[in-house]
Amino acid sequence: MSKAKLGNELSSGGLSELKKRLLFVLIGIIVFRLGAYIPIPGISPDKMMQFFHQDTNNSGKSFLGMFDLFSGGSFSRMTIFALSIMPYISASIIVQMYGAISPKLIQLKKEGEAGRRKINKYTRLGTLVLATLQAFFIAMWLANSHIVSPSLANSLPYFYILAMSSLVTGTMFLLWLGEQMTERGIGNGISLIIFSGIVARFPSAISSLLAQKKGDFITILVISLIILAVTLIVVFVERAQRRIQVKYAKRQQGRKMYAAQTSHLPLKINMAGVIPPIFAQSILMFIGSIPRFLNMYGKDSHYPMWLQHLFSYLTLGSPAYMVIFAILIIFFGFFYTALVFNPKETSDNLRSQGGYINGIRPGDKTADYIDSVMTRLTCIGVIYLALVSLLPMFLRLGFNVPFWFGGTSLLIVVVVLMDFIAQVQSHLLSSHYHSLMKKTKTKGSRGGLLRS
Repeated sequence: MSKAKLGNELSSGGLSELKKRLLFVLIGIIVFRLGAYIPIPGISPDKMMQFFHQDTNNSGKSFLGMFDLFSGGSFSRMTIFALSIMPYISASIIVQMYGAISPKLIQLKKEGEAGRRKINKYTRLGTLVLATLQAFFIAMWLANSHIVSPSLANSLPYFYILAMSSLVTGTMFLLWLGEQMTERGIGNGISLIIFSGIVARFPSAISSLLAQKKGDFITILVISLIILAVTLIVVFVERAQRRIQVKYAKRQQGRKMYAAQTSHLPLKINMAGVIPPIFAQSILMFIGSIPRFLNMYGKDSHYPMWLQHLFSYLTLGSPAYMVIFAILIIFFGFFYTALVFNPKETSDNLRSQGGYINGIRPGDKTADYIDSVMTRLTCIGVIYLALVSLLPMFLRLGFNVPFWFGGTSLLIVVVVLMDFIAQVQSHLLSSHYHSLMKKTKTKGSRGGLLRS
């Protein structure tokens, strides 16, 4: 078999594999979107939609709008995927943070694949526990809000069982579906599920904005330019790196002599990614939703007034909420960066490979230098995260934008898209490797790539 024929077969085989993976991702997203229209048994969908729209129209009680955004509209319809994959996100963050102080989890991380499977098992158990707790509060809220269908209004225990089992099963199914998309598709399946849920809300959000600002072309143009500018900033910062020059001395391994080399140590500005705003928002959304789930503001409420006033200060978009939100993002930004990046370990790896930073002594001095650079980068990163995460509140206050665009949702969309495109390009490069090498050699024989 000739080399050209072998290269074409490998190339076509690689493209066929890529098409299968993309098709599997598409099927997974379709399954997720279909499940977003299957209501849990025992509720009145019309009452649910009516109650949801009445509640979210009140700016002081619009936490439900945030729940609905991350669930892709499943929460407003109260479907089997109303909890979405958020319990898994919270559980994974908790396990990662606890893994930094737990000797058992630290030891599991060192055991390779076996340890990773055990950590994933703990994460799934945590997801089950969190999903069960959230499903219980949602079932209680539905019962207190009289959204239960008349056939089950007098059988609330039975309704609790139906609602909780449906919501928990939906979350665990999405977890399984996301893992299958990761294994058989392209990219992180969990991230793609969240991404598809957020993107599914864009058409209705844009139509709502156009309907509300009908005729006000200047406001629409200003909002569009702000969104475009922030998107470009997010792409720029997420791709930005601080490169520390690393030199490797001439060394000998066995009978081979390696010449001195110069490389770089890339440090991202936003090392923590979208974890800080997600975790901060999850905490505040949980606290802010307590009054709604417990019917604290109802006519028959027996809760003390001071407690009602305390929760009223933490309503979404209030000054106290924005300040606490920014503080939590900054805290979790530094905390999570410290978990995922260890300057001491990086310094030891450089020294073991014969690398050093010019003007810095190997060992503790190198670790201190890397830590100081990473601290300055993290300061810029957490400020950027806080500003971008507060963008939806600024848009609502300044332009009365009828949807929550920006913030965590924008970060997730941009980061997931960048990762997805990078993995598609990686598959394309690997599938076309042989054909590219063949073309390069052919063009080189005719006078080089520039002439061709």
